[in-house]
Amino acid sequence: MKILIAEDDGLEAQELARNVQALGHRVVGIAKAGRRTVEMAHSLEPDLILLDIAMPDLDGICAAREILAVRPVPIVIVTGHADPELVERAAATGVFTYLLKPIGPRVLDAAIQTAQARFAELQALRRQVSDLQEALEVRRMVEQAKGILMKRLQISEAEAFRRLQRRASAQRRPMKEIAEAVRETDRFYEEFDCGGKE
Repeated sequence: MKILIAEDDGLEAQELARNVQALGHRVVGIAKAGRRTVEMAHSLEPDLILLDIAMPDLDGICAAREILAVRPVPIVIVTGHADPELVERAAATGVFTYLLKPIGPRVLDAAIQTAQARFAELQALRRQVSDLQEALEVRRMVEQAKGILMKRLQISEAEAFRRLQRRASAQRRPMKEIAEAVRETDRFYEEFDCGGKE
């Protein structure tokens, strides 16, 4: 994969670059400011962006929003800040994974793979809806439905998504409706379980 690193700390950026290369990916650029990150994301067209939040002139979340407004790309936030409000802002923007420094190669590898998988899912959902915000809302519902299927059927996340896709295709219904049906069914069973115990 072609990966863009956005990190204003030179040593942190070098460490991230070493880890990215050790995992078999290619670093296409290192940006040290938010505006430069947006420019490089457009000119270099990376497959994935590792993005710090605390950046000069434009914070990472705002940079992510500007990047995604022009071109969809999986973005992984890499930061030293664990503030829940920042996590929420990042998720609302469309960021896929949120990592806290320091980050080792294994954690980085898992985050890159997760971001790729979730990005592919979002792209599949965006083919059904025209608006990014709507796609993010549908993705949130699909995440919940996947969790329910994984728990009840003891299957992997990827298999849960495939089953939702197959059901939507077979019934010629949007993924949103299938996800909502799974959630409704789960609520029914939970109420039934609780009722049976009284």
